[in-house]
Amino acid sequence: MSETTTLTRKDFTSDQDVRWCPGCGDYSILANVQKIMPELGVPRENVVFVSGIGCSSRFPYYMNTYGFHTIHGRAPSFATGIKASRPELSVWVVTGDGDGLSIGGNHLLHTLRRNLDLQILLFNNRVYGLTKGQYSPTSRFGMKTKSTPQGSVDYPVDPVTFALGAGASFVARTVDVDAKHLQETLHRAHAHKGTAFVEILQNCPVYNDDEWGEVEDKATRFEAGLVLEQGKPLVFGAKGARKGIRIDRGIPSVVPLAEDADPEAAGLAVHDESFETPAYAFALASLVRPEFPIPIGVFRAVEKPSYEGLLEKQIEDAVAKRGRGDLRALLHSGDIWTVGV
Repeated sequence: MSETTTLTRKDFTSDQDVRWCPGCGDYSILANVQKIMPELGVPRENVVFVSGIGCSSRFPYYMNTYGFHTIHGRAPSFATGIKASRPELSVWVVTGDGDGLSIGGNHLLHTLRRNLDLQILLFNNRVYGLTKGQYSPTSRFGMKTKSTPQGSVDYPVDPVTFALGAGASFVARTVDVDAKHLQETLHRAHAHKGTAFVEILQNCPVYNDDEWGEVEDKATRFEAGLVLEQGKPLVFGAKGARKGIRIDRGIPSVVPLAEDADPEAAGLAVHDESFETPAYAFALASLVRPEFPIPIGVFRAVEKPSYEGLLEKQIEDAVAKRGRGDLRALLHSGDIWTVGV
């Protein structure tokens, strides 16, 4: 029996002590990633986790796979090099809202537009946790932190909008404590051939507790969250108080929905993640609390050639046209300099 058919979550759990604060949402994310890894059918020696700097970036230590704990914001660049040189590997990038969208914003943007076949998990707790509670690029306008005692005057970056704007071929959002949805999203991300960007709403109990409480709490998530399902109308709310999302000329609005009403007859938008244009996905990304529910699920999933596949084809074509080449001959060809004393 092959190793891939006998692996369990325990096989992907390292012997390192997990060092996050009690109650941190990272524990749930780690447990769910370890849970789905043996289900992917990828040998451990072909799995690589790459991280930058931040609480989330401890991830490679806790996975019993290959891993790189790199430098601040540069994890996508390291992952690009790994995937381009070893396309057979399953490469996962773990980053946070600060690491990925502040100093790492430029690196993240170019990885997304290139469409390498890798998974990027961005943990979003809307605060800098590792450096003790400063505001981050995703912090709410007016949020008071140690570095913004009078309230932030920055307009926040929305990770989903950022990814869509960079041309990402797969964009999704899930929640740290919703194990079923998180696992389904990770499976979808891995199955996608191209860059899969997943924002994970994650709680920081020390510096920004309960930031996503409405969509984490089972009692309020039906009203505060909008679950995106392919081919299904955009309906949310508890039984007896259902509402829907109508999109007219790109502008979303909330409409009440009677319990026995036909959602499509009510003119509600029907979710389609496969639109070639990201315009519809952008409209969904504009839905924010408290006026709208927070969309949870896959915003966009389209197919286009991967960067490493195109690169491999270029190399094959060059070899076919010019032969294997000779490094020594290359170094001694063309313009050279003679350095005299």
